[in-house]
Amino acid sequence: QVQLVESGGGLVQAGGSLRLSCVVSGSILSIGGMGWYRQAPGKQRELVAKITRGGSANYADSVKGRFTISRDNAKNTVYLQMNSLKPEDTAVYYCNGYIVTRYGERDYWGQGTQVTVSS
Repeated sequence: QVQLVESGGGLVQAGGSLRLSCVVSGSILSIGGMGWYRQAPGKQRELVAKITRGGSANYADSVKGRFTISRDNAKNTVYLQMNSLKPEDTAVYYCNGYIVTRYGERDYWGQGTQVTVSS
């Protein structure tokens, strides 16, 4: 069984920073691309940032220059450093990973972590 567990969310003032972490555990053969998504109340889930196994990253226009995604393949962990946070960044943040197990390969999701930015 594969689990993705996020941590690092919380309440922060506008202009502040948070660092999210997502650890993948279970019977894993390999992990491909990973990403962070977010969903604000009443809105659809959207891509925030994604990173390949080799470290190539892409960002949503709304977070470019403020957020940085990184990963540690040895630790099966992906991070999201969020700086200069804005109230509009408030959302539940979800970790996603394309994971290969002996039973097959597919996308897996974490349970989400709440990020609240106060003005």
